[in-house]
Amino acid sequence: MVDTMALLPAFFRPTRTTRRASHPAAPPQGGFEAVLDAPDEHLSPALVAAGRGEYRDASALLAATRAAGRWEDRDRHTRRLAGFARCRPEWFEAWRAAAPGDPDAALVAAQLAVDRAWRSPARAELLREVSPLITAAARADDRDPVPWRIALDHARGSRAGHRYFEELWEAAVRRSPHHYGCHVAALRYLATFWHGSHRECFDFADRAAQDAPAGSLVQALPARAAFGYLTDDCGPEVPRERLDAAADRAVSLSARFPAATPGPAQMRNKLLYLLIRLGRWEDARAQLGPIGPYATSFPWERFSDDPLGQFLRLREGLLGSTSPASLSALVRTPRRTPGGHRGRVPAADH
Repeated sequence: MVDTMALLPAFFRPTRTTRRASHPAAPPQGGFEAVLDAPDEHLSPALVAAGRGEYRDASALLAATRAAGRWEDRDRHTRRLAGFARCRPEWFEAWRAAAPGDPDAALVAAQLAVDRAWRSPARAELLREVSPLITAAARADDRDPVPWRIALDHARGSRAGHRYFEELWEAAVRRSPHHYGCHVAALRYLATFWHGSHRECFDFADRAAQDAPAGSLVQALPARAAFGYLTDDCGPEVPRERLDAAADRAVSLSARFPAATPGPAQMRNKLLYLLIRLGRWEDARAQLGPIGPYATSFPWERFSDDPLGQFLRLREGLLGSTSPASLSALVRTPRRTPGGHRGRVPAADH
């Protein structure tokens, strides 16, 4: 395969690793290689240019998503560009200085500020200080739902009340009724503030999926609710048939996207986790072709400090003779951080 990571500057590659699996069984589509968090063909040149200190490719990329109303792409690219700016801020600082009123730079600035605050023990206090940046991004283009997704994440992190969150939610869906990022943000707010109330989360996810078009990423929202339930170990039991129905929706959605492409990779990696947890081995093997070489940090970093290695172990186990019990054990217990909290919340999955 063509390794798009080779196009990126060396300082960026270590956390976006390509690795070759050792198992001799017939490989899934895309060969034995696997790459972690690969950018798509539109984002990759913008990241390469940013690595050289140039911002115009990133600016043009986000401007194009805004002009075309490609809100899912805009959201995904904004997260990745903000993540890159967190590590290498020079190109972004030059962009802000050159175009202080640019709505796309304002959007990245809001995401970057939330990401930085999220990692602090004083998260709630710091998040309150970045509210003006989110407001500026929202005002820059009234059509754009992505600032409202950032606002929803911000409200959860700052422990905002339900009434305020509902106002943000109404504003978000008024701009884009089926925006996946906003729906995930709302689902996570429900999970946080009604901890253990997984049936309510499933109810919300199922209603959203039923209302969404067949090809919308919102069809994967019940699977996201299932992930929350299976990694929480809290609250009343959710019936097995509801978990299977969530997986079935996501399987149908996966089939609508081209195989072995970066865009739907995170949705497919989460689906693979769900199928393994449910013991649906043939369905899990069938997802290896659509996933191809595209592993994503989330959800595997919830279970290992080496998410790419975790993906490869699961892939080799599904292709080989690893026992179901051993495969299940790899995804059953989220790891704990040194601070005692399970897992960690990556920037791409606030």
